[in-house]
Amino acid sequence: MKNPDFESLLPRSIVNRRDFLAATGAAGFALAVQPVCAQTTISTDAAGLSVGSATITVDGGALPVYHAAPAGKSGLPVVLVVQEIFGVHEHIRDVCRRLARLGYLAVAPELYFRQGDPQKLDSVGAILDGIVSKVPDAQVMSDLDACVAWAGQHGGDTARLAITGFCWGGRITWLYAAHNPALKAGVAWYGRIDGAPSPLTPKQPIDVVDDIKAPVLGLYGAKDQGIPASDVEMLRDALHKAGKTADFVIYPEAGHAFHADYRPSYRKAEAEDGWKRLVAWFGKYV
Repeated sequence: MKNPDFESLLPRSIVNRRDFLAATGAAGFALAVQPVCAQTTISTDAAGLSVGSATITVDGGALPVYHAAPAGKSGLPVVLVVQEIFGVHEHIRDVCRRLARLGYLAVAPELYFRQGDPQKLDSVGAILDGIVSKVPDAQVMSDLDACVAWAGQHGGDTARLAITGFCWGGRITWLYAAHNPALKAGVAWYGRIDGAPSPLTPKQPIDVVDDIKAPVLGLYGAKDQGIPASDVEMLRDALHKAGKTADFVIYPEAGHAFHADYRPSYRKAEAEDGWKRLVAWFGKYV
């Protein structure tokens, strides 16, 4: 993909920060998430785990989910795993198995199932325009609530509930922390923080600071082309001013998707450090 000239994309009428983000955000985001490789670097086997697929009845149909948990165990803490824009592919399933090996029931829902399958599209632009732009935040919150209820019926202890998400799912992690008062902890990996509102996405994480109900750890890259470090610092300062429990790590040499081991953006040291921090965060609060 050829890098766009961002200034050439801006209408002269732009006068405020959010209009600027609206005009440049999609282009910057598309640059940040490309490209995708075929294979993962890390592969977590399912020996000793109970893994599989299921569907949950929700408004608009049957929500597909991938789940993983220690075999034969019940009363497990629950982690919702929220996809990138590319859907629930092998990397996301592997994250679920990693969490299962730590003793969690991990559930990854296909949150775009009504809008389409991103794995059938051949470009980031097609995914953003054809699928992601059509997904309402309210629908996502409701689907995640349905996953929590399902987990409670399948060996999960929903009094010990956490969420983690990557890229698009990182933004959803912040929003869900403001949505569900039962949530105990969240870890947001390079999730967007600010941007122009729309009818389907009326609020961004910076808008819901006062409503955050659980401790959240934010993991970001200083070289992320779609999420400025200044946005991360803005959210950090707002949360601390509001008296919320939150922590942030901005890795100086990392860009977007540094945990995605199936893409060239992967940075082993930062990914491993972030994972250790996730384990410690959930261990402390869940």
